Amino acid sequence: MGATNRILRRLPVWVVYLAGALPAPWLFYLGLTGGLGVEPIKALEHEYGELALQLLILTLAISPLRRFLGVNLIKFRRAIGLLCFFYVLCHLLVWLILDVQMPGQILADIAKRPFITIGMGAFVLMLPLAATSNNLSVRKMGRAWPKLHKLTYAAGLCGAVHFVLLAKGFQIEPLVYLALIVFLLALRLPGGRQVKLASLFRGS
Repeated sequence: MGATNRILRRLPVWVVYLAGALPAPWLFYLGLTGGLGVEPIKALEHEYGELALQLLILTLAISPLRRFLGVNLIKFRRAIGLLCFFYVLCHLLVWLILDVQMPGQILADIAKRPFITIGMGAFVLMLPLAATSNNLSVRKMGRAWPKLHKLTYAAGLCGAVHFVLLAKGFQIEPLVYLALIVFLLALRLPGGRQVKLASLFRGS
């Protein structure tokens, strides 16, 4: 993995921000021009939400990739996390402004529909993570900073469960996302379980 890591070290972080943000305006353009099908608002909402979940999974995968495979993406973890929050925010704004549109209905949906309640829970958990994803917060918070950012684990589970509950009928894709997040969290278990999971990656 030495060659891969050398390439990653040379890659500027701004490239990750740019490449990660580009799908947002492109998808919005497709929605405006009929490229997202007969229900463009629902499709746009789904696309933003799925991108957010994919980025969250990538964020959770960064430490296991370094530990077990030697691929070092730590340099980009903050950028990927902030892009994840950006797409969660886009997903939420499409739902609030373009889909529901009525403030009273929004509050009713949050209170009465479990998948929306859990989705809002994930968003609330991500707010302090996004707000403290800067060098000043790292310095000021000290040891409390990594403890706070473990909220990513709960946010990931909430996001995956939100997707599973949102799906109509039995669908494999949401379950795959949930399984990936559970697996990535299981890799963080202490002691013997973690060693056994590591051995799977090493082929021993």
